[in-house]
Amino acid sequence: MTLEEIIQEIKPVDVHAMEQAGRKWNSIAKPLHSLGKLEENIIRIAGISRTANVRIDRKALIVMCADNGVVEEGVTQTGQEVTAIVSENFLDCNTSAAIMCKKAGVDLFPIDIGMARDTRVPDYKVAYGTRNIFKGPAMTEGEVRQAVMTGIEVVRQRAAEGYQILAMGEMGIGNTTTSSAVAAVLLGCPVEAITGRGAGLTGEGLRRKIEVIKKAIELNKPDARMPLEVLQKVGGFDLAGLAGMCLGCAYYQIPVVLDGFISAAAALAAVRMCPQAREYMIVSHISKEPGMGMILEDLGMTASLTCDMCLGEGTGAVAYLPVLEMAAEVYQRMSTFSDNHIEEYEELV
Repeated sequence: MTLEEIIQEIKPVDVHAMEQAGRKWNSIAKPLHSLGKLEENIIRIAGISRTANVRIDRKALIVMCADNGVVEEGVTQTGQEVTAIVSENFLDCNTSAAIMCKKAGVDLFPIDIGMARDTRVPDYKVAYGTRNIFKGPAMTEGEVRQAVMTGIEVVRQRAAEGYQILAMGEMGIGNTTTSSAVAAVLLGCPVEAITGRGAGLTGEGLRRKIEVIKKAIELNKPDARMPLEVLQKVGGFDLAGLAGMCLGCAYYQIPVVLDGFISAAAALAAVRMCPQAREYMIVSHISKEPGMGMILEDLGMTASLTCDMCLGEGTGAVAYLPVLEMAAEVYQRMSTFSDNHIEEYEELV
């Protein structure tokens, strides 16, 4: 199937299943809506999976690993070689996200979608890193389509293996620069407003980063009405793969948990390609990066955790999965008002 055919086939979530899940929450012997966003997200998962019998026992984090040519413009604190080093560390359970996954019972799948060198990470490589957006488009149209379709294919594989919920992660030095560029174009907002320090840039480093993003947008002239073109011209393989994940989860009807700013920028691009995809997303935390709140406001979504995190890798999404799992356990196991012979709470008008 083509990308356009997949998008065309994406269906709305099941409102009937959501209504059933809402009634079940209201029957449980506790104050109405007292678990807040946890209840809302379990109801959302019911709609996504098309059953009020919510199960999220099999969980996976997908980490899209890729390099960005713009690193040569001095927009990062570390060199490009760090992408490969950290990406291989996922395999040895020697990254923050990997350690958190092991503790949380989340299976971890790093994906080489475009690193600058070959590693032990499973190879889905589109190319050996993107081109420098300061000098021209990051990718060709064929490459961006391949990257998006790779994200969809990875979801298909996990769905076939029986995973019930997926979390988004990424590893790629320079990807807060590309994410800021993509988000600035899609939101139509000033680059200064949306661009943060990434992995600890100095004030001078931040000024350089903003200057590079502005020049890249001016040079490449991405059309905000064409989200795939925006990814192609100023994005990265990791962003395109994550956008594909969002579309793939919507197509295969699996909830996808967003991490921070980078995954949110990818999700924004996916929603611009297919508005229906938004219904399949759950936001884990509000990133410390300034652009995160702007993206969530545009999407009409809110985060569940506020931890001032900005690490990436999927750490925020993985941190939220055990909380969500606890909510599912309450939903499945707690007795009802009827079981306890207690009069039910009434909804306040």
